[in-house]
Amino acid sequence: MASDSTSATDKSPRDRIIAAFMSLLADKPFEDIGLGEIARTAGVSLAELRDQFSSTLAILAAQIKATDRAVLAAGDADMAEEPPRERLFDVLMRRLDLLAPQKAAVRSLIRSAGRNPALAFALNSLAVRSHQWMLTAADIDAAGPRGMLRAQGLAVMFASVLRTWVDDDDPGHAKTMAALDRALARGQFWSGVLDGLGRIPAFASRMRPRRRRRRDDDEETVAA
Repeated sequence: MASDSTSATDKSPRDRIIAAFMSLLADKPFEDIGLGEIARTAGVSLAELRDQFSSTLAILAAQIKATDRAVLAAGDADMAEEPPRERLFDVLMRRLDLLAPQKAAVRSLIRSAGRNPALAFALNSLAVRSHQWMLTAADIDAAGPRGMLRAQGLAVMFASVLRTWVDDDDPGHAKTMAALDRALARGQFWSGVLDGLGRIPAFASRMRPRRRRRRDDDEETVAA
């Protein structure tokens, strides 16, 4: 991923298009964003835009795929010995951390999906594909029909957590973490969708913030 110091002109046309789309999405509804507007904001021609993407939904799919890659690249080997639900919690919180710069765009997208069933259906398809990778990152089987059911259940649950996350301004994300805990606990409702993950001990939610602070402390030590 490009560093913050990378200027817009140093980015590839594809990256500029994705960044332009997400910037526009933060300020206006998905359905009001035109391809011409994206091209102008990205500083590319319509021909270049068409060469890279066929639609605004394809641009969004590329952004989701980029987030998937970033989550997978930031895998934590220390989690290998943790219970499956702990691993899944860690993966999903990692995803939310990476989505933080796009919070306004995610909020806008949630609103548009609530008004547009066709968009909601398309987003669900993208989310299911993405959450197959998230399950795999947590070392939970996501293959075959059973894996597809797990990914669908996880996609629905994560969508509910996003609705809390977009309005959670606490730097520690306490509300979001609690919402994710509750969502994973309700996973057993899905009749086999997330079976076998076991219950998260009550103390686990109290321990997680300390674990995340230790990571932050380590990063500050390296930065120093």
